[in-house]
Amino acid sequence: MNPEVAIILPVYNEGEAVEPVLRALSAAVTTPHELVVVYDFDGDTTVPVVARLAGEIPSLRGLRNDLGRGVLNAMKAGIAGTSTPYVLISMADGSDDPTAVDRMMELAKGGADVVSASRYMKGGRQIGGPPLKRLMSRIAGLTLHWFARVPTHDPTNNFKLYSRRFLESTTIDSTAGFELALELTVKATLAKRRIAEIPTTWRDRTAGQSNFKLRKWLPHYLHWYRVAFLRR
Repeated sequence: MNPEVAIILPVYNEGEAVEPVLRALSAAVTTPHELVVVYDFDGDTTVPVVARLAGEIPSLRGLRNDLGRGVLNAMKAGIAGTSTPYVLISMADGSDDPTAVDRMMELAKGGADVVSASRYMKGGRQIGGPPLKRLMSRIAGLTLHWFARVPTHDPTNNFKLYSRRFLESTTIDSTAGFELALELTVKATLAKRRIAEIPTTWRDRTAGQSNFKLRKWLPHYLHWYRVAFLRR
């Protein structure tokens, strides 16, 4: 069957740690899909793992990011390098719940242009992670929801599904990294696009090292936080 959603996983030297993540996604997602692992360079330790598993997981393929190194360009390359009606960004560290994908697709097929997996709505939770990062994310998400009227409790979470029609009509202005999810959520809100959410459980990675750069990316998050309030 033709895939309906491309699940984009940006990676950086995940190595063998990516195997259980890919297997879990393949087993949990019943919606016709493709798993697209986006890497920056051929020597990435994730590449041979993907090549080995591709024989077992027909939906799996690797995609080299030729837009420039970094997670932002990897996500942009994944969006540009797929043609499915829907695109979902997920982390390769196992922090996202693969069982949420089918439920997110149901909401997308019902007309939502952005579907957010939310840690901060009723039924959602977050397990582990740096306390400061957790606190800042929660405060940002809930204040944007209650005071800037962003229709999700968790706009900073990158575990989101987007319709292709929305992505093709929206210019990406992010320049740093994971603030992309906040940018797209804010722009969808301002454009009065339909945004939906489901509760999710986020778990901190148990293998490898996080590539999240709070100090470097914080000003970029704050930019879109201000945009959400000022343009409302």
